[in-house]
Amino acid sequence: MAGRPPVKDWSTDFDHLDPAWVADPFPIWDEMRKTCPIAHTERFNGVYFASRYADVRAVAYDTEHFSSRRVVVRETPPPRIPAPPITSDPPEHRAARMVLLPPFTADAIKKLEPRARALCNELIDSFVGRGGCDAAVEYAQEIPTRLIAHMMDLPEGDGDLYRKWIHEILEVGITDQRVLMQAVGDMTRYFAAAVEQRKQQPGDDLISYLLHARFNGEPMTSDNVLGCLRLLLIAGIDTTWSGIGSSIWHLARTPQDRRRLVAEPGLVPIAVEELLRAYAPVTMAREVVKQTSINGCTFEPGQMVLLSFPAACRDPEVFPNAEKVVIDRKENRHAAFGLGIHRCVGSNLARMELMVAVEELVKRIPEFCLDGEVTWSEGTVRGPRKLPLRFH
Repeated sequence: MAGRPPVKDWSTDFDHLDPAWVADPFPIWDEMRKTCPIAHTERFNGVYFASRYADVRAVAYDTEHFSSRRVVVRETPPPRIPAPPITSDPPEHRAARMVLLPPFTADAIKKLEPRARALCNELIDSFVGRGGCDAAVEYAQEIPTRLIAHMMDLPEGDGDLYRKWIHEILEVGITDQRVLMQAVGDMTRYFAAAVEQRKQQPGDDLISYLLHARFNGEPMTSDNVLGCLRLLLIAGIDTTWSGIGSSIWHLARTPQDRRRLVAEPGLVPIAVEELLRAYAPVTMAREVVKQTSINGCTFEPGQMVLLSFPAACRDPEVFPNAEKVVIDRKENRHAAFGLGIHRCVGSNLARMELMVAVEELVKRIPEFCLDGEVTWSEGTVRGPRKLPLRFH
């Protein structure tokens, strides 16, 4: 973001919106891991950053000292906007999570796979004859937006609206509270209208499911339903399109890996796990609610912690050759979907979308390379925002 004071020392003054961090955070994290595994900055009213797997895990599992009531670091903390279960702490968290598990089981997601494959091929049809495309805007971003609309039985064309809100909430809204609150209001009104419509005409879709779900034995309130829908939109779309985009970016600049997947399509599921590890898109945040110490660092109440699952996934203590992408890596207990009680509810959906997106693209367009400047998102979900490709 333009106009921000430059970082002088990543250990004591880091800024996750700094252009160097946005463009390529990996060397910064490697340096932190060696010299200051838990960094701190006075920016954003005080934030800690753990770069080692063990420290990230310790924070993620400690719900007594670290709360999930705020999960994004912002310049000015806005009013709380609940999106259960991601913003819930124990004991409320478990009940909220149980509501969302059934639509995202492996069996439920398998039924969605044919639509996902058809969608990927419709998108490829729209650009395959042009000799190139912006794989972020025209492919990666379209897949999860259209699929979540399909699951909610909302117009797939509303994906453009979803993209706008996500950009405003997760990027612009970090430093501009007015834009953030406007986007949250617009999204809430959009879903409220859909909820009212489903009350009159229930169907076999995600909104109808939530309206009939039970929360602690009671019917879900409209506020609960709206919170879940906000979560599904914000947590389920940007994260997945970022993972898809980063995977395509890697294959565009690493022809040997791409050609291997073309020759050995059965390797795609293992390769997807490695791409998730190497380019894990999601950094969450926690609020320190009680003083505690981890690895010699004292965490003070009221400050925030950036819980960097991507940095944890690059820790050489846990992953041999952590900086290398090894598409047939056998042992891969990555943390791309998080650690602890908040591990991603939608991981089966994200995996399926990523697998199908890669499979269909390399099947239809086996030879492609980068064709211009790639730009990356700002904030705590990392993925390409512009990804120009040329097909051969």
